[in-house]
Amino acid sequence: MLRLTALVLVLLGVAAAGSFLLLRSDDPPSYSPLNLDNDPWAYDAGRQGEFEARAAAGHSHVVYVKSPGGIVATARRVAHWRPQIEAAAHESGVDPDLIEGMVLLESAGRPEARAGDDLEGAAGLTQILAETATGLLGMRVDVARSERLTRKLARARGPREAARIRAQRARVDERFDPDKALAATGRYLKTAMDEFGREDLAVVSYHMGIGNLQRVLGAYGQADASYAQLYFDASPDSHPRAYHLLAGLGDDSKTYFWRVLASREAMRLYRGDRGKLERLAGPQSSAGSGELVLHPPDRTRAYETQDDIDAAVDDGELRPVAGGALRPEAFALLAYIRKGVRTISGTNAPLTVTRTVRPDGGIHATGFAFDIRRKYANGAQAEAFQYMLDRLQALNLIAWTRDADTIHITASSDGKRLLGVASG
Repeated sequence: MLRLTALVLVLLGVAAAGSFLLLRSDDPPSYSPLNLDNDPWAYDAGRQGEFEARAAAGHSHVVYVKSPGGIVATARRVAHWRPQIEAAAHESGVDPDLIEGMVLLESAGRPEARAGDDLEGAAGLTQILAETATGLLGMRVDVARSERLTRKLARARGPREAARIRAQRARVDERFDPDKALAATGRYLKTAMDEFGREDLAVVSYHMGIGNLQRVLGAYGQADASYAQLYFDASPDSHPRAYHLLAGLGDDSKTYFWRVLASREAMRLYRGDRGKLERLAGPQSSAGSGELVLHPPDRTRAYETQDDIDAAVDDGELRPVAGGALRPEAFALLAYIRKGVRTISGTNAPLTVTRTVRPDGGIHATGFAFDIRRKYANGAQAEAFQYMLDRLQALNLIAWTRDADTIHITASSDGKRLLGVASG
């Protein structure tokens, strides 16, 4: 969704060179929330592709569950606009697959999509704000007439009348003209590419706004940082101002690029491996997080009785923790979270684990899931815990959900890479 104010600042020169200092560093970042030299999940610029792929997987759940009619139907709608997407890519210099991912995420391929009833807000295939459309992108948008025609469309008698009204609305509100909406998105991305010189940052700015992203980069202190570096290297104790600016946006801006990458991957599967896309749709839509993708029920052992659990503990298949037990991989991730929270917050008060393995037939029966009480010693501990949840989700190491009293966490089998690293 485009933001006007932040971009206008750039065009007016408010954020011109010299308004903040961006430093360059020849040393690749290697931030670990545990301050360990052997942390396998410390951000390393040489592993940018891996971190991006993991972040896409970790944020794919919302793409699947919020796709109207299902992910396959949504991908089919989006694929219809590929020629216009190619044209926008040519205009902007941004990979058409990324722009296609943006279309899936913004509107699920529906040219009539609206963010709300107020047409001053985001609308159309690429969800452009009315103010942005007229003030920046040179589009025709008559909000009052568009709203009248939208109400009239809801009362249309038959498809022929509806088509006529849609055509009228597209003339007075070009956000509802798919060709013009995508062309405008191409113009925006070209402006962002000219500003940042990186397509990842150009895409990030589409939701965050160029001005907001410049402020975050300014706080981070490196002009040519990739978004993966910015996201994974900034934390409450490393580049705290940049981290707080990102976290303070409060509208999912900081995860927008990961969800675009997840959408791009869905489109890749739609074209190249539709069977896999269909297979992923089931587990993605059957839980409140991606936990069943991490541990498909048909391929993950569940402990059916307490005797099974006790035997697994005796055999070392489960490790005792908090009056219960967990798989070693989950135990290691729990230890990683605890140590990260203590290191970042400076608070030694423990997090309280309320639930581990149990023979209830659900994800807890696998030994990969645990719950942590939402009761914190202070604000620093709460912030550090949220940071660890966000980081590990973006690494596709956990899936998590929040309820009234607890945070429910499912650990990936990749936690085995942490064994012996994060204990203590």
